[in-house]
Amino acid sequence: MRQLYIFLFLFTTVFSFSQEKGKPADNKSLVKTPEQRAKEKAQKAPITSYKIISIQRDTIVLDTTLSIKKEYDYNYLRKDMFGLMPFPNEGQTYSTLNFGLNKFSPFPEFGFKAKQMNYLEVEDIKYFSVATPLTELYFKTVMEQGQSVDALVTLNTAKNFNFSIAFKGLRSLGKYINQLSSNGNFRFTASYFTLDKRYAMNFHYTGQDLLNGENGGLTQPDFFEDKDPLYKNRPRLQVYLTDAKSFFKGKRFFIDQTLRVNAKDHENNLYIAHQLNYEHKFFEFNQATLSSSIGTTGTAFNRFGTASLKVNILDQTMYDRLYNKVGAIYENKTLGKLQFFVENFIYKYFNGYEKTMGTTSIPSQVQAVINTVGGQYDYRKNKLNGTVILSNSISTQPLRNLDVHLTYTINPKNSISFQYQNISKLPNHNYILNQSTYDSYNWFKSFKNEKINNLVVNATTQWVNASLQLTTLNDHLYFQDTIQQANLQLVTPHQYSGTINYISLKVAREFKYRKWGLDNTFLYQKVSQTNAILNVPQLTLRNTLYFSDYVFKRAMFLQTGITINYFTKYYADDYNPILAEFFVQKNKQIGEFPMLDFFVNARVKQTRIYLKAEHFNSAFSGNKYYSAPNLPYHDFMVRFGLVWNFFQ
Repeated sequence: MRQLYIFLFLFTTVFSFSQEKGKPADNKSLVKTPEQRAKEKAQKAPITSYKIISIQRDTIVLDTTLSIKKEYDYNYLRKDMFGLMPFPNEGQTYSTLNFGLNKFSPFPEFGFKAKQMNYLEVEDIKYFSVATPLTELYFKTVMEQGQSVDALVTLNTAKNFNFSIAFKGLRSLGKYINQLSSNGNFRFTASYFTLDKRYAMNFHYTGQDLLNGENGGLTQPDFFEDKDPLYKNRPRLQVYLTDAKSFFKGKRFFIDQTLRVNAKDHENNLYIAHQLNYEHKFFEFNQATLSSSIGTTGTAFNRFGTASLKVNILDQTMYDRLYNKVGAIYENKTLGKLQFFVENFIYKYFNGYEKTMGTTSIPSQVQAVINTVGGQYDYRKNKLNGTVILSNSISTQPLRNLDVHLTYTINPKNSISFQYQNISKLPNHNYILNQSTYDSYNWFKSFKNEKINNLVVNATTQWVNASLQLTTLNDHLYFQDTIQQANLQLVTPHQYSGTINYISLKVAREFKYRKWGLDNTFLYQKVSQTNAILNVPQLTLRNTLYFSDYVFKRAMFLQTGITINYFTKYYADDYNPILAEFFVQKNKQIGEFPMLDFFVNARVKQTRIYLKAEHFNSAFSGNKYYSAPNLPYHDFMVRFGLVWNFFQ
């Protein structure tokens, strides 16, 4: 109730600012000189002068409108979550329903991927160019005892220099035992170019930390599913882990710069390009009490098997990498850009001290230097936009990458794009080496490179948006609990010797009639494989019926409607907190439950206000809704917040 009062106060305050004031006593005070009117007009910069720029230097204009897309983007990740299934508390991880959301890189990665769903990577950082200082504030209530905020300030000190400072913070206790989320994402960016545009630079620094309570899921899901009134108070439901936590943090320094060799811009130009990325990551799993039990008189057991300590588990893993890319670019204004480059990738992955498990020696670290050579061709002219990248390792660790992007714009409403990737990827580090206080979570293994062929065709038209993806995986790496003993979770890495063929078709279409809209998104997925390694729901859908109109003498734009999310049953991957990874399981299917949300959104000037009744059908539907095999999706709740842009 207190949160509802806060929302009503914010709503009425913002709306009151939008109303016209009464006429002043002296109308002469409204008379302005031509000089004053010219000065005010100059100060009001058009919205097109507020630009958001990606690392590829693609530019979009700041959008302060209210649309159904803004409704989809209004969440903790600040992007459309279609294809992701949130865990019960804000700030936790997500089950991936759409395999097409996975991104492929030939270089080895840190691992612990489930902890990095909200970790901002290089491609997630945006740069800005603004006519006047710009502030954006995001606020949203959470499940229990906390808030979610995201604040950004950016300004240009000169036409050719911009910087921004932003911080996203979250704290949410959650509805179940030991489910706290406490996360922070700090970022600083700077952009600079010389007035003759001979030199250009983008720089950013990020400092991120993600803390989660890890309860391991429900020990007796039947109590949740039976709708016993006793367990409507969710903390009464017993979980496997009552004091376990995982902590992930990282910091990154990144710079991307180019220098034109010739003094003046000509039809033919030569550039030197350099990109540097230094990143440090850290993961920790700690657990004060090892034993779990089921029921009040159940026998104590260790959820993750035997351990070398009886209390106070503390597993830590650290990772440093330094990436440098240097290239020479030849540009012809008619033919495009041709670049030759070399890459230097240095990593060190370490998580303890050298130990022996049986007859296997487990080293404390793995490290290597990887060098590649490659070329890139860019063409951006008229209706065709294309990039081709080819690189190959010249080090002892082999890798290969062919990446082709082509986009043809027929007209402003119709375009088609094509992407093809052929990658030989080095295994992520936590497949190779892991150390833990738990005996079964220690290994030092050798795996082949993963081979990935990925083809994506997108059609964006005035009638329908469609995307077709064809992916072939060879030597696919995955985690699995092969022991499958009751109440034990002994997860280890494996490599699939067969071939996995994946196909998906995603279709989106919005229908509008006067003030009504119906937005539909359908995703069909099919996997061909000998063993059930890659598991996805066959059908995932989202449908939104909404109404939009101006109210209060057009001072406010209102949008209200109902959204349904649904996916068919499948053997969803389970989550392991020690590894912060999802693993293959074959015991329980989840899905075939609708999730209905009712929303009322409004826009007043540059402020968007959001009010939503999430999963309101849980009050009268069966308790069969899960985010992972033994982790329920959240119950009905009302949440609200706003996104507010200030132009100074």
